[in-house]
Amino acid sequence: MNAANSFYPKKNNNFSSGTLFIVSTPIGNLQDITLRALEILRKVNIIAAEDTRRTRKLTSWYQISTPLISYHEHNKRQRGEYLLSLLQRGKNIALVSDAGTPGISDPGSHLILEALKKEIPVMPVPGPSALITALIVSGLPTQNFVFEGFLPRTRKKRCEKLETLRKEARTVILFEAPQRLINTLKEIYQLWGERKAAVARELTKKFEEVRRGRIGELLTYYQNHPPRGEICLIIEGKMEEPSSPLSLKEQILNLLQEGFSIRETTKIIAQNRKVPRKKVYRLAVELKNNMKHESSG
Repeated sequence: MNAANSFYPKKNNNFSSGTLFIVSTPIGNLQDITLRALEILRKVNIIAAEDTRRTRKLTSWYQISTPLISYHEHNKRQRGEYLLSLLQRGKNIALVSDAGTPGISDPGSHLILEALKKEIPVMPVPGPSALITALIVSGLPTQNFVFEGFLPRTRKKRCEKLETLRKEARTVILFEAPQRLINTLKEIYQLWGERKAAVARELTKKFEEVRRGRIGELLTYYQNHPPRGEICLIIEGKMEEPSSPLSLKEQILNLLQEGFSIRETTKIIAQNRKVPRKKVYRLAVELKNNMKHESSG
């Protein structure tokens, strides 16, 4: 059976019409797409795209005329029901994200789960992934890693998440927006101390940049060179003997200086360092009083 005839799985392979194809597309360079992905995009009945304008650039480049329909965070429930109804009627649909592999930090995961609940065939079409691409060029350990996507936008929840990741021994991968990168690096430096890291920006595009160094060095660089474009931030996991460990007092002081209340600081530190709340609270009160004294002096 040749490749052309094997595009749609046969019934004796437990597949039939009405398949949801999860198609990975380029993260930048339009040439980074598989022959199989192109064949599927041409033959499905419809392409569900996070941003039809971006996907149309890809389909126009490869002269693919398959109809596009938007499927994004703000319409995923209503539009998802419509797409599921098409699948149940035997239509084949390709799901694509803005770039890379659908279902990772995008609304595609919702449609995939709903399709599986309804026993609709779901077939992955592997290809580019920004987080894996960034990891392999970061210069940091690749054997074990954890991907956390985008950090929470509010400072309180963001710092709480960073505090839970502080003891993570695996390499940590984050997505970040350019306008938030400096604040994120600053908060990681304050909460985790100095570590090796890499900023992978605009991967596979014209202005691709991978900058490696320590968090403090990267912070200084991007304070002087405001970043642009899509960013992956890769951070060294906690070593058994970190080069610059933060003391209990330093961590409490950092959170207080970030604007957290004594109660919030106590909760975060006590939970993640397994230190008695009373001890943390007493130190927080003492440090807060010292801060007030210094500011009034």
